[in-house]
Amino acid sequence: MGGLNVSFAFFFCVVAICEAGRQVSKRLLPHGVYRSLVGELASSMLMEIGPWGGGFGPDVILTLLFLLFLVHGATFDEVSANPTVSLQEFLVMESSFVATIAKLLVQFVGMEAAEILTMHYWAWELTDFHLIQNLMALDCSSSLHTSVYQGVFVEGICSFFFHLVGLRFQHSHPVYRVSIMAVTVTGLAYTAGPFTGAFFNPTLAYTVTFRCSGNVLQEYVQVYWLGPLTGMLTALLLYQGTIPRLFQKNLLYTQKSKYRTPKGKAVPGLKPRQGMLEKGSHSCEPSSKEGPV
Repeated sequence: MGGLNVSFAFFFCVVAICEAGRQVSKRLLPHGVYRSLVGELASSMLMEIGPWGGGFGPDVILTLLFLLFLVHGATFDEVSANPTVSLQEFLVMESSFVATIAKLLVQFVGMEAAEILTMHYWAWELTDFHLIQNLMALDCSSSLHTSVYQGVFVEGICSFFFHLVGLRFQHSHPVYRVSIMAVTVTGLAYTAGPFTGAFFNPTLAYTVTFRCSGNVLQEYVQVYWLGPLTGMLTALLLYQGTIPRLFQKNLLYTQKSKYRTPKGKAVPGLKPRQGMLEKGSHSCEPSSKEGPV
């Protein structure tokens, strides 16, 4: 129980530090700089540290993951800490190219910084789990416990449902949206975690498992980068019917007008208007025969 308390204390300390840095930066920096840089940096650090806060079984890990996404959704001003979400914002024309590149770079830096912080935390060896993690860090094993093709499918499906739910509830009340996203991510992690780790976050997967033995770089890229990217594109195309940045017209759905034009019905005994006009024009023409004066 003491080790569990230490892990929860570390988790909430990181949350408090990230939140404090976010609040200070929000007051001092312009909104665009804050959202693209500092917000993504703090959020990425929290996303990286969250899964390492436990180590006491899947129940604790899933609980921490659920709390992580509740905190992330409630406090981090809609920053994503996920490259596929940033790319989705670019594709729906909610973010510029420069801002998207800046977000991707900052997400990578945030994940790396969080990993360094976690390593220093483990070096204190406050619990037996930290000692084990220090030994495992020297020769970690891959999170991919299935074939490459099945791994691509699993990560793609997780990303598909993650983005589809996000698109469906993006305009809902924050209380409902945050809760639904937290439940969705926790459910996907519980279902797909034993196969691929259920990252559906390319930067997080790179930081956690790309350096581990068991698979080559090409296989990691296929599973943890191409899989989530394909899932995001499929969800966006299915939900909107198009990708605004690439196509101007809707590829899947026809947009019907909300107003209907009434169609006239022919009335028995009533001649067409054109015929009436022609008849009237003939009646106005002078007669070819002149009567006696």
